[in-house]
Amino acid sequence: MARYTGPVWKKSRRLSFSILETGEELKKRTYAPGQHGPTKRIKLSGYGTQLREKQRVRNMYGINERQFYNTFVKASNMDGMAGLNFLLLLESRLDNLVYRMGFARTRKAARQLVNHGHIEVNGKKVDIPSAQIKPGSVIAVREKSRSMKPIAESLDSNYTAPAFVNVDKEARKGTFVRLPERSELNQEINESLIVEYYNR
Repeated sequence: MARYTGPVWKKSRRLSFSILETGEELKKRTYAPGQHGPTKRIKLSGYGTQLREKQRVRNMYGINERQFYNTFVKASNMDGMAGLNFLLLLESRLDNLVYRMGFARTRKAARQLVNHGHIEVNGKKVDIPSAQIKPGSVIAVREKSRSMKPIAESLDSNYTAPAFVNVDKEARKGTFVRLPERSELNQEINESLIVEYYNR
């Protein structure tokens, strides 16, 4: 399945979930899109609830179906809780860390920065958004790209980086200090439903 490129706000309303994690998408219209959105209420089955949770997380991280499933399989083969491992693997992706450090306003923009070769990890250019980054790694904007307007605008915004990354805005670089704790991630996500979906 190809990556979704349509309106993010419309997708957020369909899933009743803020894909951008800002809540802006659901402030004006909390109901689903379409002419029957405000009045039509569909009661989800157990499978429907699990599928919707899977779609929420997949769309939030901007991953296609195959990558999402492969990441889940990898998480399931790790020690510990599969659901938590899954979220930690998603958070350890390079494009997500570029977003978390504030170099881009959205994960989609962060993926584009990585794809176009503007990011380096531990001094080496990496242009694979799905690259898994280990704690302690230094992620930086390449020297020739540090004056880019979108990066400057993103860093100048009111965004506050989470505690598991350390960012030097002036030097345009940051350190992936440690794996995040569950309490530092989106509390609306119920990862156990995703585990149930894939284990059904």
